[in-house]
Amino acid sequence: MRYRSQWRDRPDLHRLPIPSKELHYRRDNTTVNGIASDCTTESDSFGDTNSMPARLTLICHGATAATRASAFPLDEPLEDGVEEQARALGLSLRRWNCAVTSPALRARQTAEALSLNAVLDPALRDCDHGRWSGRKLADVQSEHPADIAAWFSDPEAATHGGESLRALMLRVSDWMADRMHDDGHTIAVTHAAVIRAAVVGVLAAPPESFWRIDVEPLSLTEFHSDKRRWALRVPESRR
Repeated sequence: MRYRSQWRDRPDLHRLPIPSKELHYRRDNTTVNGIASDCTTESDSFGDTNSMPARLTLICHGATAATRASAFPLDEPLEDGVEEQARALGLSLRRWNCAVTSPALRARQTAEALSLNAVLDPALRDCDHGRWSGRKLADVQSEHPADIAAWFSDPEAATHGGESLRALMLRVSDWMADRMHDDGHTIAVTHAAVIRAAVVGVLAAPPESFWRIDVEPLSLTEFHSDKRRWALRVPESRR
């Protein structure tokens, strides 16, 4: 995850990361094709989870055609070859207790390739871009420059008829608060916008900083909780 000085007219276009080389621990929860009733920890693998701090890893789904075209996404699948990259990343994941995923096809396909057997969580869905969905940002900006300007400058604006950034941030903040007292390690496959919102909320940063956070496909963003608040975790060196 990188932080840049300005947004680059690309809502979801980023380079692919290089997978790390760490041990991977898998646990069966449910399939991603159905909604499970619970997502619980597995204490027999980790000892007494009652004393464990919460750890959360957000994984951005793999690249899609919309990602490459700097377009507002629909429910499109992953690009060819991305599932292979996700499978390689899956081998490097640290052991985990619970896995959840956005219901979007691109997120479910990523979770499957990662071998997470993740539970569907609607709160992890992407921002609703309303009538802009499926269109290139450049085209919308050319036709409706005032609407795009308002969207970038005002977190309350929903000029596309969908979800405002403020509403997205509140949704993600509520989801993070619900995870505050979880034990063990949760992995969540979601979207760049959701991850940006999580970072902004945890850092108590101004909403404008949302556009200064660059989240790459298949990147990992980690948080730790002491059961009182979340903290953004900078990954350790891989050297």
